[in-house]
Amino acid sequence: MAQIELQGLAGCVRCPRLVAYLARLKPAKGRVRDAYHNGPVNGFGDLQARICLVGLAPGAHGANRTGRPFTGDGAGDFMYPLLHAAGFSNQSEAQDCRDGLTLKDMYITNAVKCVPPDNKPVAAEFTNCRPYLARELAALDNLRVIIALGKGAYDSCLKLFREQGMIARLVDYPFAHGAHYRLPNGLWLAACYHTSRYNLQTGRMDAPLFNEFLCLTQQLAQEC
Repeated sequence: MAQIELQGLAGCVRCPRLVAYLARLKPAKGRVRDAYHNGPVNGFGDLQARICLVGLAPGAHGANRTGRPFTGDGAGDFMYPLLHAAGFSNQSEAQDCRDGLTLKDMYITNAVKCVPPDNKPVAAEFTNCRPYLARELAALDNLRVIIALGKGAYDSCLKLFREQGMIARLVDYPFAHGAHYRLPNGLWLAACYHTSRYNLQTGRMDAPLFNEFLCLTQQLAQEC
């Protein structure tokens, strides 16, 4: 499992609310707390990737348990078979960080590295984690497309670009599924509905829609 080394992430305590939540989080039924990663979750994937997928935050009993983004939860169960079919992964299942999954031409991470209560990070937590995201994006030398999965991740990416002086106003880049914008540095930012259980259950996201979006990002990666 290839990762970008993020110095200081493993012991990060920048967000008191998240630290306290991790300390009291109960394991899912049939599991034990000692089997949980229960800490900041690093990104993983192809270090030569042209595409970086940025999710919101680790799931309490998915990435927070397994230590790998979108692994062991419903969002990953939906996503990885489609990534495999599109050629981005070597297998369709992702249940454990030792399951042999590898990614091709994609790196996957989250805007916030620790699981938040109710899966809702607050503004300060996005801010505290943005330096880690900035280092990940900067380390991907072949990066062409940034996928922001959901509005929370999308807005955090935009705020990072504003902090870097790349854009002036967030309002110039409105979120909509499939919306894509060429940034001044040549990268594409592409917005996607999140693959959450709620979006899947309500029909806001489904396999054809996500497949179509993956095709779009592959086309954008070739245009750079």
